[in-house]
Amino acid sequence: MSKNISKVALYGVNIILGLITILPILYALDISIMSGDQAFSYPLKLIPRELHFQNYLDVLNMAPIPRFILNTFVVSTLITAGQILISCAAAFAFSFFEFKGKKIIFILILATMMIPGESTIISNYLTFGEMGLLDTYRALVIPFLGSAMGIFMIRQYYLILPREIYEAAKIDGCNNFQFFLRIVLPMSKTVVGSFGVYTFLSSWNHYMWPLLVTSKDESRTVQIGISMLQSVDNQSFGPIMAGIIMILIPSILIFVFGQKQLIEGMTSGAVKG
Repeated sequence: MSKNISKVALYGVNIILGLITILPILYALDISIMSGDQAFSYPLKLIPRELHFQNYLDVLNMAPIPRFILNTFVVSTLITAGQILISCAAAFAFSFFEFKGKKIIFILILATMMIPGESTIISNYLTFGEMGLLDTYRALVIPFLGSAMGIFMIRQYYLILPREIYEAAKIDGCNNFQFFLRIVLPMSKTVVGSFGVYTFLSSWNHYMWPLLVTSKDESRTVQIGISMLQSVDNQSFGPIMAGIIMILIPSILIFVFGQKQLIEGMTSGAVKG
């Protein structure tokens, strides 16, 4: 009996927390399909009297949102692919190879996680400015190709793989690259998928760096472009909320379809250090 009560209480708490989490999104969706009169009426009705999709058309006229979404998707995909490639290769080296200074190098890589990203913004901006890479995909992608967390996370998973697999592969004539590509990567698809989902969502939400290195619509990302919907001359919340909903859809879909991999990957390497 007490077990059932505890389970019901747990479900109740989860439902309440879920509603609190989703409430801002529902509010934005509600305002996005209301006319200006309905949005500013008092008291505000949660269900609009009539659907008003003009806000979404107004967004497309106010700012090139589809272009911003495309830019963000390309940048996030490149960052995700680059981080997966570099992190997997580095984690493989730290897990299966023995070389001088291995532990020191690994500790130094982990130490970079304690350095705030904001502390390197000025130097990175000056560097990319001198190289003439501002307003390019390269400026948005290159600074984020390395991930200490990714190396650590994937290495922890590699450490639980039986060493006998590596030895058997070497006996069968499999070189390190073949072993990595044909055996290790397929066995670690869960943790790699989890890291990929996390990296994509994190890259999608970048704001400070894109704000500094982009000044043209052709290279702006959604987090910067959405601010163009609000200005001194335009304080209409309908189009603003419509724009927010439009840029939320891709990230929500990625999270929904990658939630299982994200949870499994975060816990898969936690049994061995």
